[in-house]
Amino acid sequence: MITKCKAKPKAKSPPKAGAEAGATASQLSDQRIRDLTGWRGETLARMRALILEADPEMIEERKWRKPSNAMAGVPVWSHNGIVCTGETYSKVVKLTFARGASPVVYS
Repeated sequence: MITKCKAKPKAKSPPKAGAEAGATASQLSDQRIRDLTGWRGETLARMRALILEADPEMIEERKWRKPSNAMAGVPVWSHNGIVCTGETYSKVVKLTFARGASPVVYS
């Protein structure tokens, strides 16, 4: 005879450290830019503005939340798939384009 066991309901995870509960990706990016002092914050803000200006339908998201980025995640801009990500390090602000340097036409 086979006996089925009912699975216990999953407990809700506590709010992510370093990120406000319910904050939008845009709000998290705003906060990250404020937290970055000097040229890194200015550079990330300028790159973000250029990306959003280039494609008004661009979607801003946060992905890959983990302890190494204070659970705030990586800013990701997408339109029918990931276009690019933006990361900051001590000496660089890095944009990674999902399709490399080839021109992408969205229709």
